[in-house]
Amino acid sequence: MKPITRRQLLQTSAALVAAAALPRLASAYQVSAAGKAALAESPLVYISPLKSDGEESRCHGEVWFFVDGGDVIICSETTTWKATAQRQGLQQARIWVGDYGPVWRSLGRYRNAPEFLAQVSVDSAPATYQRLMTSFAERYPEEWPGWEERFMEQYAAGTRVILRYRPVGD
Repeated sequence: MKPITRRQLLQTSAALVAAAALPRLASAYQVSAAGKAALAESPLVYISPLKSDGEESRCHGEVWFFVDGGDVIICSETTTWKATAQRQGLQQARIWVGDYGPVWRSLGRYRNAPEFLAQVSVDSAPATYQRLMTSFAERYPEEWPGWEERFMEQYAAGTRVILRYRPVGD
């Protein structure tokens, strides 16, 4: 039997490590089929930042969004709990997808909607901002004209931030 070379050992090891990681990588960013369908159709998502112990915060809010590369993107005022929680290091959130109206009138019905956990980060890329503005104009044609200028002014002033929610496994 011929001994293996160092190169062959490294290549084989790398292949084994990659193969072991594939199932984890493939499942890490999955949203259920119902969740994907809801994201394509719903005008709203409901987001609750998770506290450091993993429990939902008391803040549950419905927001406009768009999907960018599988991530949920929102544009929030910097004073909201979603933005404050992210700044304070709370990087996880639970997202429900559907339209149940304002959260305070929904009587918790959104909790029966497709849901997933997500990792939140600030996205300050100008291209993301442009896609958000275009998407909101298309997704919310009746409401957007009344909000567009406010979003632009607040974003330019730094009082509005783009938050990217990347789905993660449970």
